[in-house]
Amino acid sequence: MTAPAEPPEPHEPASQPHGPAPEPGPGPTRGPTPGPTPGARPEVPIASARGRWILLATVLGSGMALLDSTVVNVALPRIGRDLDADMAVLQWTVNAYLLTLAGLILVGGALGDRFGRRRVFVLGVVWFAVGSLLCGLAPNAGVLVASRALQGVGGALLTPGSLALIQGSIRPGDRGRAVGLWSGLGGVGAAVGPFLGGWLVDGPGWRWVFLLNVPVAALCVPVALRHVPESRDPHAHGRFDVAGAVLAAGALALVTYALIEARSGSPLVIASAVGGVLLAVAFVCVERRRAHPMVPPEIFASRQFTAVNLVTLCVYAAFGGFFFLVVLQLQVVAGYSALAAGAALLPTTALMLLLSARSGELAERIGPRIPLTVGPLLCAAGMLLMLRVGPDASYVADVLPALLVMGAGMVTLVAPLTSAVLASVDPGRAGLASGINNAAARVAGLLAVAALPLLSGMGPEAYLSPVEFDAAFGRAMPWCAGVLVAGATLAWATVRTPAPGAPHPQCRTQCAVTAPPLESPGAAER
Repeated sequence: MTAPAEPPEPHEPASQPHGPAPEPGPGPTRGPTPGPTPGARPEVPIASARGRWILLATVLGSGMALLDSTVVNVALPRIGRDLDADMAVLQWTVNAYLLTLAGLILVGGALGDRFGRRRVFVLGVVWFAVGSLLCGLAPNAGVLVASRALQGVGGALLTPGSLALIQGSIRPGDRGRAVGLWSGLGGVGAAVGPFLGGWLVDGPGWRWVFLLNVPVAALCVPVALRHVPESRDPHAHGRFDVAGAVLAAGALALVTYALIEARSGSPLVIASAVGGVLLAVAFVCVERRRAHPMVPPEIFASRQFTAVNLVTLCVYAAFGGFFFLVVLQLQVVAGYSALAAGAALLPTTALMLLLSARSGELAERIGPRIPLTVGPLLCAAGMLLMLRVGPDASYVADVLPALLVMGAGMVTLVAPLTSAVLASVDPGRAGLASGINNAAARVAGLLAVAALPLLSGMGPEAYLSPVEFDAAFGRAMPWCAGVLVAGATLAWATVRTPAPGAPHPQCRTQCAVTAPPLESPGAAER
């Protein structure tokens, strides 16, 4: 239940009861929207005690999801050996989470708008913690995969709500600073995630990669309930697109299963592939006919929006495949410990943490076309440089140059990609556009993790054999690089400079390697 309203602190001015009403959004399935119900809550200064508590709650909640996206890959070799699992289980350990997260993240934002952002955020944190606990206690691979899917549901509920709580609680003049602090602190968490994951795997064990979320949630929930005001979108209306969400998740699940198990060639695999395609077609038909679809087809009438999302699919498919395989290559082939493999990735996220804001500023001056062309090409070069990493590889001579080039490419393209997405639609649909783009990136990573081992001829026990895995890694990196080159070509051919006055992203510091940051419609106000 929603907690009773708290009176404003003496130094926190109450919001004015007679302000301009917010414009109606496109429906309940859009992303998080700014502002509490008019007159119902104070607009909290970020410098106040309550403002700091709000920031802490949102950082703790989003930090769990960010950490999870970076620490789990480091633990995969140890998980496989301890649970006596094959390569398919390692793929499902990553993909079960991505499947439910990508399929439900737009629904999560709509639920927060309708029923209260704090309520849904807290529910997501609790759900995520329960899923994490079950992952940490999993006695076998089947329970682990199912628990990862539960984690993804929690992530879909809490991820859109984190930034929306800032928009719905912090007074307008302080929101830019609050979002900057939120994204910067989240970036630090993403940067240290692989290092922390490696330390946990080599120390108390891989189960603590998941169990760590439980005390974080235990701190986040009471802070949110006590200090974060409730907010919702008074204009949210219509029914939820449950059918669309079920069809999308079902299509992704069947296609993912078919790709992971394709090597068996069984009739079930063929049936799954056909069923996945049919569900995808049904999803498109349902979305065209519903009054309030999860993904309104008319948003793709913007050729720029469609083009940028195709670039997103290329870029994040390559990222998903790369970060899934590179930590395995470092541990299985190069002989790194989990801690050393996690620490090896720090330069990439550190570059993004330090330079993504400047990259966004540069893109605003020169337009997104050049960054979205040059960035993927740099990333492709970095991935090809990783082919030098084999047995007894030198970190300074072999690993570091590749990761620095890779990081430079990510810095160049991630912030401009977010800007291009927001600039390609009407300001009122910024949250929806960002949510679709974020979901597209996660779908791309999901499909890449499923397909890349198949395309590179990686056997079920490949991660247990350094020679076999090294050979498969050598075939996988050109695939990733080729997808990035295709994305760069598409960007050069289709992306154009946005019109003056287009909305800009709020999240200036961007470190997530699995998806672009979610933006709320508040970005349109800047």
